[in-house]
Amino acid sequence: MSSSAPQHPRPAGGHRLWSVDEHLADVLGAVRPLEPIELQLLDAQGCVLVEDVTVPVALPPFDNSSMDGYAVRTADVQGASEEFPAVLAVVGDVAAGSGELPTVGPGEAARIMTGAPLPPGAEAVVPVEWTDGGTGGGAAAGMTPASAAPEQAGGEVRVHRAAEARAHVRARGSDVQAGDLALAAGTVLGPPQIALLAAIGRGTVRVRPRPRVVVLSTGSELVQPGEPLTAGTIYDSNSFALAAAARDAGAIAYRVGAVADDPPPPRPPPQAPPNPAPRRGAHGGVSVGAYDVVKEALSSVGSVPSSGSAGPGEDDVDVDATRIDFRKLAMQPGKPQGFGTIGPDHTPLLALPGNPVSSYVSFELFVRPAIRALMGLPESEVRRPSVRAVLKADKALGSPAGRRQFLRGKYDAESGTVSPVGGSGSHLIAALAHADSLMVVPEDVTSVEPGTELEVVLLG
Repeated sequence: MSSSAPQHPRPAGGHRLWSVDEHLADVLGAVRPLEPIELQLLDAQGCVLVEDVTVPVALPPFDNSSMDGYAVRTADVQGASEEFPAVLAVVGDVAAGSGELPTVGPGEAARIMTGAPLPPGAEAVVPVEWTDGGTGGGAAAGMTPASAAPEQAGGEVRVHRAAEARAHVRARGSDVQAGDLALAAGTVLGPPQIALLAAIGRGTVRVRPRPRVVVLSTGSELVQPGEPLTAGTIYDSNSFALAAAARDAGAIAYRVGAVADDPPPPRPPPQAPPNPAPRRGAHGGVSVGAYDVVKEALSSVGSVPSSGSAGPGEDDVDVDATRIDFRKLAMQPGKPQGFGTIGPDHTPLLALPGNPVSSYVSFELFVRPAIRALMGLPESEVRRPSVRAVLKADKALGSPAGRRQFLRGKYDAESGTVSPVGGSGSHLIAALAHADSLMVVPEDVTSVEPGTELEVVLLG
């Protein structure tokens, strides 16, 4: 993930337990919204607008027809019926995009297509179904294309129903007026917003770009889906889940194949230049047994560690004079975490636990907010929304003392209840696929009885 955050000292990881809130505050304190850039409309989809956009011209820019039919004067069709139709002389065709328009005088009508400008003299549009379509027969079922029957731009049309003034006419400026606020700064640009920008003539727009996220899994046991499994191997699901989650959060995500647990090549000597490889946000499993492998890999990314860091802890790594902290959190699942910034641009790096549920929960709690903060979204949209709901379960739920537990749940908004999905094991990915929320059990609670009200983080 790219960031313009300045380098700043961070408390040493050591062996103390960090709270969930402390770790999240540390992550968000290290990221700043990305610098705005000018993008073409389609390239700006999913980005956050950084400027108010006002309407330069009214929409629609002229009175136009909302129906295929005939532009008429209301006095000429007053009292018209099936038995006594109003007979009008057709003076021409008006198609969408027409420049020169026929003038509709007394006793006259002009064939008009949907979106075409209302011609001078006309006060209303009668749908073609209210007429004989200029054929001299009964009610028409639809408009005959002018190219197929150009003679119907002349002759006569019989109108079977009266029309009030402005009937089936879209008034100039009925959508937005010139000078109106079209979109406010902070708006996320989706398809409707892109459509509005195009409609008012904007070809480019100034936005904060979507963060780029690179997801990297570590583990010699990981095999890519589609390849055969061998003894002791499993499929790499974390990188797919995290890349998809990053895209869902608004980022442009890249997934890198799994990296084996073999130690990396020796780091270059002090006089060697830094590794020129690009560095972006990444994920690697950091269960306790994997600390050394991940730390060695990170240490080999850049130059020799700086000696200027203030008090690194036992589980800290310095890369390009930037601290990477490996720490333990008072939470379940997701106790082991790693965080820091690397490279000259101080790109955020978050190392997540390897178990699938631990990894995904950690993403939702820490990585997603970082992505949303980089996008420049308001604080209210950085974190997932949460609600209070009543636990609906057959028995009490246990929770370890001193740990904030996040249990998978199914939330019922209508009844205001939440039910557990699967067990608490951090490997139960099938249960995660059927959950739409996380039930939060506070650190000082070890048992939650059915009927207890809980905080519920909504994932969908």
